[in-house]
Amino acid sequence: MTSASLENRASALNKQLESLDLGDRLALVSGLEGKVVFTTSLGIEDQVITAAIGSANLGIEVSTLETGRLFSETVALVDETEETYGILIKRFYPEQDDIDAFAAKYGMNGFYDSVEARHACCGARKVKPLARALEGASFWITGLRRGQSGNRADTPFAEADLDRGLIKINPLADWGIETIRAHVERQAIPVNPLHARGYPSIGCEPCTRAIKPGESERAGRWWWENDEKRECGLHVPETAASAIPQSNSLSSSIAR
Repeated sequence: MTSASLENRASALNKQLESLDLGDRLALVSGLEGKVVFTTSLGIEDQVITAAIGSANLGIEVSTLETGRLFSETVALVDETEETYGILIKRFYPEQDDIDAFAAKYGMNGFYDSVEARHACCGARKVKPLARALEGASFWITGLRRGQSGNRADTPFAEADLDRGLIKINPLADWGIETIRAHVERQAIPVNPLHARGYPSIGCEPCTRAIKPGESERAGRWWWENDEKRECGLHVPETAASAIPQSNSLSSSIAR
């Protein structure tokens, strides 16, 4: 599919999804031709999507990026979620060669020292595993919301990801955090206990802290950096992520 065709299809889907509720948005996408993948970080919004997929038994592949540095609470929630909804969540791990190459160049915790090093760490532990998770996918479902940060304020329901050659679907784009919390309570959806301890956005343990009153939802991510729109490179390209030396390993590192 050409770039223009992909963008036109995404634009049409964006209009279709706008008037639907979450269940219908996911059902519509799951019925489209092509592989559909949802990548979850086990955050509260992602749990809402996983619950909807599992409860309706939709044909959507659910995957997560097990970076090797997640909170123990996040790792435990994967198993609990699988058991609750009777689904399989595929784990995608970083390649050991990439981790070793990062550590050799920057030090294991060198991501604190520079933006380049932090992007390189995210590249090894998240961006490259994501590429494997999305192999062969035509549609990628995410938990992006407009209220999460200024960088995401214009998030559409569907958008063309030209770099990956697929359409990204953001079914919760118009949901606010209070709507999310109310839905979780009504549906008794299991969520990460760290949310109750002041962590609205949860990533790797060394790179995430609780937020202070009045801070934005993602203020606790990579808090030592000054850029208010900082990202890891999954949803907004980060050119510095290529700073990590390339390994020759071709294994997929998929568990279960």
